[in-house]
Amino acid sequence: MTYCVAMRLDTGLVFLSDSRTNAGVDQVGTFRKMTVYENPGDRMMVLMTSGNLSISQSIRQIIGERTAASGKSVWTANSMYEAAQIVGEAVRAVYERDAKSLRDFGIDFNVSLIFGGQIKGERCRLFQVYAAGNFIEAHNENTYFQIGEAKYGKPIIDRVITPATPLDEAAKCALISMDSTLRSNISVGLPLDLLVYESERLAVTRFVTIDDKNRYFQMIRATWGQQLKSVFENLSDPVWNAVPDAAANALSTSATASQPVRVPPPHSVASTDMHPAPPQTVAQQNGGDSQH
Repeated sequence: MTYCVAMRLDTGLVFLSDSRTNAGVDQVGTFRKMTVYENPGDRMMVLMTSGNLSISQSIRQIIGERTAASGKSVWTANSMYEAAQIVGEAVRAVYERDAKSLRDFGIDFNVSLIFGGQIKGERCRLFQVYAAGNFIEAHNENTYFQIGEAKYGKPIIDRVITPATPLDEAAKCALISMDSTLRSNISVGLPLDLLVYESERLAVTRFVTIDDKNRYFQMIRATWGQQLKSVFENLSDPVWNAVPDAAANALSTSATASQPVRVPPPHSVASTDMHPAPPQTVAQQNGGDSQH
C-alpha cells in the first residue's frame, strides 16, 4: 500500500509520497511513487501513484513516451487539463492491455494517481485520476488530494490547510500527516519523497528524499507526539450528572434523562432489585460532604 498527498496553494504546490509496497506480510518492497516530468522553463509536472505496482509503472512509462490520438504528449500539451487527459488515456491503454489477464488471475485493476504541475502561461493545477481514466481537479474549497492510506493523515490537513497557507507550512502539515499515517499503518513506510514547487519557477528547486535519519522529520515525529499529549492532558475531564445550571464542562446534567437502549433479561435470571442506586452527584464523586 502507500500514502501520497498533494496540495494546491496560492503560491505553488506540495507533493509528498512514501515508498513502501507490500506483496505479503513477509515481503516488503521499496519503490518510489513520485515521478517528475520536467522541461525547465516550459513545464514541471509531477505524478504520484497508488495501487498495483505493475499497473502504475506501466502507466508512468507510457505517459513519458506516448503521443496521444490528438497528436499531443505531456511534453507538448497546451494546458495541464490537456496533460491530465493524456494521463487518463494512458490509464485506459494499460486497462485495455492488462485488465482481462489480471482478472483471470483474480487481480483487480487497482490504481489511483495524483497529477499536478504548471505549464508556462497558466496557473498551477492539480488533478486526481481514477482507474477508469477520468479525473477531477482541485479547487479552493478542496485544495488537496490524497491516495492510498488517506484516513490517518486527513484530520490535520482538514484543520490546517487553506489556499493561503504558505508553502513551508503546507510542507510541515504534509509531513505531520505522513507521520500520523506511518504510526498507524504498517503498509506505509520510509523513505519519503517531498517536492515543494514555487509557482512560475517551471523547474524543480526544492526536493528531498527523507529517511529515518533526517533531522527535521525526526523533530516532527518527536515534537508532534509530545505536543498532542500535552494538549490532551490540558483538556478538562468530563463532568457527569452536574447540577442543571452548571456551565463548565458538563457532559451530562442531573436534569437530563438520557438512557441506553436496554435488552431486558429473561424472567428466570431477572434481578429482584427493581430500584438501582441513583447516580452520584458531582460532590459525591469527589468525596465531598455536600447535600444536594
